Amino acid sequence: MSAKRVFITGGASGLGRALANCFADAGYWVCIGDVDDGRGAEALAELQAKTTAHYCHCDVTQESALQAVADWLLSEWGGVDVVVNNAGVASAGGITEFPLSDWEWIMDINVLGVVRGCKVFAKLMQAQGSGHLVNVASLAGLISPPNMASYCATKAAVVAISEVLTLELDPDNIAVSVVCPSFFRTNLAESVRASDADSQAAAQRLVNKAKLGADEIASRVFASIEKGEFYILPHPEGRNIWRLKRWLPFTHFRALMLKQARRMMSKHDVR
Repeated sequence: MSAKRVFITGGASGLGRALANCFADAGYWVCIGDVDDGRGAEALAELQAKTTAHYCHCDVTQESALQAVADWLLSEWGGVDVVVNNAGVASAGGITEFPLSDWEWIMDINVLGVVRGCKVFAKLMQAQGSGHLVNVASLAGLISPPNMASYCATKAAVVAISEVLTLELDPDNIAVSVVCPSFFRTNLAESVRASDADSQAAAQRLVNKAKLGADEIASRVFASIEKGEFYILPHPEGRNIWRLKRWLPFTHFRALMLKQARRMMSKHDVR
């Protein structure tokens, strides 16, 4: 088979859909999974105008759903070259207000959803002798703004999982990348669970007023995936603040983050 094959969870909208189009434009066969079948049908029609494409209803909280996709890919396309564990949700709220039931909800999707995807598809890639796992985290997995403990914890876990797997799976000729974008315009705000109205509004403002959209971020991410980069930070300002965290004494970085947090939470100056 000459064409490369990719599977993307959460591929019916947002970054997942934008990435699917990048892969399609590059000649990949594209399989997308999602829980929104209506958006899935729309995305599939868009992709089929460019390449061989397929849609699977796929709930990442169910290992059996991911295994069914892996089985289909093996049976119909002979395997898969790249898997993007992209499906995710958002949350906001203080540690004393955010309910444990919502912690469990976001952990099940953002962390265990990635774990399930890596577990299922690493096995397939080991059998075929190669592959590339791409896990979508967030800049929030590298730095930690206030009132986002649950979201930051899940994304930091995705970074840690990816760091482990790039070592663990190297002998199997399986590459690993972790994507850590800052805020960009997408439909992620639709999924936000917040402990209060102010946190909900702040999260939505940060997404809706971002300078870049999903298409722009996807093109940068796709280029980095093709280069085989491990840490993929598509925002230059995100790369800069990550460097500052690594280089500055924590007391200095903490002061910087407190100042930035006041700006982020302001109703009059969200950038």
